[in-house]
Amino acid sequence: MHNDFRSKLPLLLIFGLFSSFLPASGSVLCPAFASDEYYKVARNYGRDGRTGTDGRLGREGRSGENQNIFVNGSSVNLDLSGKNGEDGEDGEHGYQPDCHDQRDAYDVSHDINAPNGGNGGNGGKGGDGGNGGSLTVYYSNLADLRNISVRATGGEGGRGGRGGNGTQGCNCHRRSWEVKTCKGTPGSPDYQCTDKVYRCRDGSDGRDGSDGSDGSQGRLGTLSIVNSKKALAADSPTVQLAISELTNKQFHLSKNKWNLRKGAASLLAPGAAIADDYLEFEQRLEEAFQIVWQERQPITNFGNQAVTLNLTDSKQVEITFSEELWVEGSTKSEANLTTFTVNHAISKKDVTRLAVAEFADAGQNLNLKIVDLAAKSDAINTQFRVKFRTQDSLQGFSGYKTEYEGDIPNELVTRDYNRFTLALGKLKIPDEALRPGVNVDIEIVATRSLGIRSAKQTISWQGAIRKPR
Repeated sequence: MHNDFRSKLPLLLIFGLFSSFLPASGSVLCPAFASDEYYKVARNYGRDGRTGTDGRLGREGRSGENQNIFVNGSSVNLDLSGKNGEDGEDGEHGYQPDCHDQRDAYDVSHDINAPNGGNGGNGGKGGDGGNGGSLTVYYSNLADLRNISVRATGGEGGRGGRGGNGTQGCNCHRRSWEVKTCKGTPGSPDYQCTDKVYRCRDGSDGRDGSDGSDGSQGRLGTLSIVNSKKALAADSPTVQLAISELTNKQFHLSKNKWNLRKGAASLLAPGAAIADDYLEFEQRLEEAFQIVWQERQPITNFGNQAVTLNLTDSKQVEITFSEELWVEGSTKSEANLTTFTVNHAISKKDVTRLAVAEFADAGQNLNLKIVDLAAKSDAINTQFRVKFRTQDSLQGFSGYKTEYEGDIPNELVTRDYNRFTLALGKLKIPDEALRPGVNVDIEIVATRSLGIRSAKQTISWQGAIRKPR
């Protein structure tokens, strides 16, 4: 008795909820959830099959061990081979769609779609094979290398996993059906009914997953030889630091210089499995570096700007400054010490701070004065290019005609500390374009350079040529 009541309780609750939509007369009204929203959901009955999970990638094979050995004529047998990569996992098959009884899906006033099948998961990529290990041999007699048997092959790549199969879509049990729709009042002249045909479309089959690619073969190991009984010191060819850390210090850079040779297997015991290219130690390079600061601004003004020092195979120290810092200087090398003297250092933001100061006079005396607001023009090289246009009355108020476009010769540019005077009137510009009252549009492109760096700044000015005072 109690069990029967419990089993009927959900139905009673649903009936109670539904009865709230009944009017007092007992006639049935359609509830809100039975509106168009219900039929939008019902257009695809059932549930599509889910896509299968992709297979996991195969793990990469471990690379062979790197070894340093000192030879004395005794036989040596080494296996420095890389391990094989693991196979990728297969993709999971797609999941079946939910093709439940379709009878409830028919007799609706719209077409319906049967559920689609699930796609298969993709196969996982095979893991790459591990590389062969590197071998460094220290020797006194090169012939002793013939007693070294070495195998430093790369591991095989793992096979890619297979893609999972897609599943079939659901098929329609009924391909079409008719629904009668009536309008008007039965028995009246305006009452009419029409029959419309609706259809069911079969679900699509899920796609098969793609097979994973095979892993790559690992590389052969490499050989390096050193004619010495003592192990080489570690390289320290590069230093990166803030520029403020360079003052009053010497920095020591070092590196081992090697020559690239061919024929590694010919140096070792027959059957050696190793890369053909090998390295032969030539010499140890060591150099100290120091900076000499002669720029007027203290070096601490540029404290956070990065500087990189690098020792090359030609035993030269390359110094690279941040893009935000323009430096001009000279390098001197003597007795294993490289000195870099900084004559000028300028922040990039201060390079392009030119502005028009004055537009004066007319005719051949017409000039444009430009000021360097950063006051760095004693160090920076500056070249000017101009486009000089006048207002064309035939083109209306906004039209301009180009009278001259080109570089301004150096002899027509004078500099007084941080102020430039451009003698525009001395350019090949028609006299009528230089008369007082003429409206002009001037575009100046200044190219600023210091050392290996350069930048352009465009300065524009519009106005009328005024009568000389």
